Amino acid sequence: MSDVAKIDALVKSYSLLKKEIGKVIVGQHDAVDHVLLSVLCGGHSLLIGVPGLAKTLLVNTVAKALGLDFKRIQFTPDLMPSDILGSEILDENRQFKFIKGPIFANIILADEINRTPPKTQAALLEAMQEKSVTVAGHSFELDLPFFVLATQNPIEQEGTYPLPEAQLDRFMFSIYLDYPSFEEEVFVAKNTTNDDSITVNAVFKQVDILDYQHLIRRMPIADNVVEYAVKLSTKTRPKEENAPEIVKNYIDWGAGPRASQNLVLAAKAYAAIHGKYSPDIADVQAVAHGILHHRIVKNYKAEAEGITETQIINSLL
Repeated sequence: MSDVAKIDALVKSYSLLKKEIGKVIVGQHDAVDHVLLSVLCGGHSLLIGVPGLAKTLLVNTVAKALGLDFKRIQFTPDLMPSDILGSEILDENRQFKFIKGPIFANIILADEINRTPPKTQAALLEAMQEKSVTVAGHSFELDLPFFVLATQNPIEQEGTYPLPEAQLDRFMFSIYLDYPSFEEEVFVAKNTTNDDSITVNAVFKQVDILDYQHLIRRMPIADNVVEYAVKLSTKTRPKEENAPEIVKNYIDWGAGPRASQNLVLAAKAYAAIHGKYSPDIADVQAVAHGILHHRIVKNYKAEAEGITETQIINSLL
């Protein structure tokens, strides 16, 4: 099958995938799209929203619809790295034996990731970047595809440990979930308080996802689109010559080179699911908020004047 035919097949499969997820998740279309884009790109996502917006249910449903092995890790202040990665034990023959932790799955839900100290948060770093873990000097490869989908509560900050910038940068997208509309909430209230059971069917297999990831990387992209993505990243850095006044006034640190890479890759995936064979500047703009939002650090002046990351990114597009 040619790459053009594969993109046409992806569009149909993606539509079926959204339909299966829609059986359980009402609304939240942008959040679902961004989670699926990160899957198609082989990236990770951070879901941010108040309790009750179906963040955990969304990840669980996506895992079922993709036919992937799913593990949930509830992050708590007393969680240790070995609780995530696994540890060595002495077996009945007095030989050391490695017991795999929950990290050995295709989709990891890191629930309330900011509730655990940096030592345990950092246990995910190697897995997220290298797709492997090192325990007691031995390296273990993770099964592909591998994704970390983390959730974070933005309103409850007492007793939490904010993610360090280096770890935030590992997430391809930051996805903000908002309250449903009145009609959506009525639908949720009616359909989650009855005795009906809903079955989510798997649309993809593991090998399909890996094939689509390679397909998206093979997509051609014009030089001017790549240059636009890189310029967009560099314009968030206050010390750059092309940085606009809003950036110089309100931002301490801008997005790094990983943002440029993710903008290009996400634009390819966004173009593919919409049946386009090569991305354009509009595709870069469509994914820019999710990729740049968590990579720019505002200063005190921005906080005092109520300037948001969304306003800053909008001024750069």
